[in-house]
Amino acid sequence: MNKRVRSAGWSGAAAVAVATLMAIMAEAGAAEAARPAAKAAPGKEQNATAKAAAPEAERVLFDGKSMAGWVQSGFEGETTVRLEKSFRGEGGAIVIEAGTTLNGITWTRGGELPRMNYEIALETMKLAGGDFFCGLTFPIGREAATLILGGWGGTLVGVSSIDNNDASENETTQGMAVDLERWYRLRVRVTEEKLEIWLDAEKIVDFETAGRKFSLRPGDIQKSLPLGIATFMTKAAVRNIRIRRL
Repeated sequence: MNKRVRSAGWSGAAAVAVATLMAIMAEAGAAEAARPAAKAAPGKEQNATAKAAAPEAERVLFDGKSMAGWVQSGFEGETTVRLEKSFRGEGGAIVIEAGTTLNGITWTRGGELPRMNYEIALETMKLAGGDFFCGLTFPIGREAATLILGGWGGTLVGVSSIDNNDASENETTQGMAVDLERWYRLRVRVTEEKLEIWLDAEKIVDFETAGRKFSLRPGDIQKSLPLGIATFMTKAAVRNIRIRRL
């Protein structure tokens, strides 16, 4: 075989090899381009944004071990309030003795409280007396109101006050048969649109708040602000007080 033919044969084989290699590389590049891009790990800014968007975890306002954050309200007719760390063998509770009029406790850390879009929950028990065993005062935006359980002789439930009408004379007014020495689970939800209240599993208030005015009755109950629990001539216990932002 002459040298020119051998040279031409070698050049043809090389060209085929190069073309094959280029085809393989092109296929590999296409496969890489089609592969989904890996998600970058979230940075510090992303984590901070996610935390800011998440609702605040439930906060315990009374843990059964200490009355930290709570003081006696200072009502004119108050008697005593005490912490019982083993109330009837079921954990801690705050016992509010019957006053000559009002008696109760007030939360001192008002700056830490949400005033809108939140829920507050607690358990309350009537121990003795003939009037309300739980008057829960709570914020509604820049205003406030008091939920009354067992008022006006022991059977009335309602919110004081709405458009200057107290718990006995507005749309939330209703009757209630109260059992002594039984825990009632109370939950109050405050949003821009509604005031909603549950007693045990039953929703007892579903009230649209647009255009309505909330306030406290004049007098000593103002000492329950910004958050308080009061009784009227009635002995009661409260426990498991907690709050959460929505």
